[in-house]
Amino acid sequence: MIIECINCNKKFNVDANLIPENGRQIQCGSCDYIWHYKVEIPSEKSLILDDKNIQQDAGLTDNQKEKVYKANITKEVSADIVKHKTIIKKNEFKKKNKTQNKAKPLNISNYFSYLVVLVISFVSLIILLDTLKTPLVNIFPSLKIILFNLFETLKDIKLFIIDLT
Repeated sequence: MIIECINCNKKFNVDANLIPENGRQIQCGSCDYIWHYKVEIPSEKSLILDDKNIQQDAGLTDNQKEKVYKANITKEVSADIVKHKTIIKKNEFKKKNKTQNKAKPLNISNYFSYLVVLVISFVSLIILLDTLKTPLVNIFPSLKIILFNLFETLKDIKLFIIDLT
């Protein structure tokens, strides 16, 4: 059975035996959205007028024919209404999520986490350059002066921070 996520529209192949008649909670493997999924019962086929239906209606009065017709139409319309309500709810949910996703501003904790990642990346780059200084200078001789200046600048920054405290 193929199930489609109502949030991101990703389709998944799921064993039909895993879903009971009353449905169950399902989590999307792509967007982690959780919703209740219930197996849809296929709606009855549309009323097809043919000779058999006409012959069966021949013995009924006009009032009885009208009641049968209205009952069949009511079944079809109610099935269509359920389908359309489901589609409308899905579309409203998608619109709501799209507007919520667009309106998310970055807060201070996000900026702080980016700053921490940047500092850790810079420190790891410096440690890597210091570790590989000799092989790099052998390959690129002009790199020796640049690395020397970089390390001297870092020492000056360290002394400046110590002087501030």
